[in-house]
Order: sequence, then structure tokens, then C-alpha cells
Amino acid sequence: MFALCIESSHLRGMGHLYRALNLSDALAQVGISFMFYVNDHTPSRNILVDRGIPHEIVNLEDYTSNWESDLIKRNGLTFWVNDRLNTDIRHSKKIKHAGIPLVTFDDHGSGASLADLHIAALSFNVHEYLAGAKILRGLNYLILNPEISAYTRLRTELNSILVTLGGSDTYGVTVKVVQMLKAMNLQATIVTGPAFMHADQLEEELNSDFIVKRHVPSLIEEFFLHDLAITGGGITPFEANASGLPCVIVANELFEIPTGTALQTLGSSIFKGYHEVLTSPLFKVDLSLESMSRTGIQRIGLHGTQRVLDELFCLVA
Repeated sequence: MFALCIESSHLRGMGHLYRALNLSDALAQVGISFMFYVNDHTPSRNILVDRGIPHEIVNLEDYTSNWESDLIKRNGLTFWVNDRLNTDIRHSKKIKHAGIPLVTFDDHGSGASLADLHIAALSFNVHEYLAGAKILRGLNYLILNPEISAYTRLRTELNSILVTLGGSDTYGVTVKVVQMLKAMNLQATIVTGPAFMHADQLEEELNSDFIVKRHVPSLIEEFFLHDLAITGGGITPFEANASGLPCVIVANELFEIPTGTALQTLGSSIFKGYHEVLTSPLFKVDLSLESMSRTGIQRIGLHGTQRVLDELFCLVA
């Protein structure tokens, strides 16, 4: 039984949850059981309930009660995966004391030092220090939605723009983006996530040039309808680029800046910078759209999930 321990919230965002959902789908396909352990966040729990995914709510800030050991014994856990950005070494010690493998994703916390495997798919600087017994970094280990393979197409001209800034859009960047698109006399479809808390401010900016969609069944299917996406700097631009959808990336958090920089360097997206210093115009309308689209399709592969599974199975063995 695998434990998938996730932090998901309005402040943290929901990218960790969505990546874990993709991983759990892959585990299920090969017959491995799992349980999600997540902090108390209603939108995240609703997603897990709707999908029928086994889960428990835990207090990730509790470093004294040893809830980890209790769960390991009660649920027969044999493998622990963290996707929480900043794990604490007090937590990791409890996992290792139980004698089971510990894996962490893109972990900048002290707890990463005790991980048997640290998968840092969003680390693009080979000189960046990462802790853990074994480090795997870069695009080859991206866990992307497998639906992408069925919704990939080459974009050649700009007819439709999508705005999607995460499950929570912590700082309401969607509102600022809409203001800037209005100044450019452009239309767009806006997708807001399940933890979006800026609906009133957004409503004040809307006019007939904008369509708002809430809780779309599949963001990958939505990608297929558009020619350019304005996104944050998490997993979303990778999935968009892999499907042939170029992006204009706005970093919602400082740690998203390397993602934007990396995808701009790759040539599949444009990085606009950190949201607090966003300036007009968002982009030039004469984008090299076809080149960006082709680069994303060719350079961002869909085999990262299998590579990750292979590494996890090595630890199991």
C-alpha cells in the first residue's frame, strides 16, 4: 500500500494534488493500492470524494503525535510518497523509523535529506543543491496527464486564448490578466479552479469578450480548443506545451520563476515574469506560434510517469 501525502490549499495551490492524482492513476493501472493523506482543504477533499479515491485528512503541522507511524501500522503502508514542497525532517524521521522507503517530489524542506529518492522534475539548474539519497531532476521525470496524447495538435495561428492560473490562483492574477487583455482588445476563455476565491473581483472586469468556465471536467480537453494559454508556473504549462498549446507564463510564486525561464529557453512558451511586476502588454500578437507549438510537442515527452514508476519499483524491490 502506497501513501501519497499531499499539501493542497488556497495558499499552496493544488498542483501537488493534481500531480499525485496522475501518479495514482498510473499506480492503479499496474494494480498497486494507495491511500491519499491530505490536509483539511474542502475543494481538494471534494475532488477526492468525486473520484472515489481513498483518503484521510491529516494535520501536516503536527510533529509530536506521530500520526505517521499510526497510519503506517493501521493501513499496512509499505511505501511513502510526499508531494508537499517543504517537508520537515521531524516528519521524515518518523517515516524512516518505520523502515519503509520514502520518496519526495520537488522538496525544498529539511525532510528531503532523509528521502531515498528525490524526484525534482521542476529543477532545471544542475548546480542547484537538492537533498536526498538519489536525485532525479528535469523534464524526463514530469508526471503529466496521459489524456494529452489524445488531445495534441499543432497551432499555426492565434484564434482563441485560454486563461487558467491554477486551482486556487492565490493572488487573483486572473483579474489582472483580464484587465490587460481588455487593454489589448482581445477575447479569452477563463477557467477558474475549484479553490478560486476572487469571483467578485473577476465579475467586475468581465464583458462580452470573456467566457468564464468553472470546474471544467478536463483541462486537457479544454486546451485542445485554444491556440494560446496564459498560465502560472506550475505543471500546467508543461501539460499545455506537451499538447502543442504555447503559453504566456506568469509566476504566481517566486519558486515558479525557474519554470517560466526554462520553458522560455526551451522555446515553447514566453515568460512574463513575477505577478507583482506584471507589465503591459502581456505578449505581442505576432508570436511565432507554430514554432512554439512544435517545440512543445517535440521536447516535452509523455514518458516521465513510466520513468518514475520504474524508479519506485526499484525501491520496492
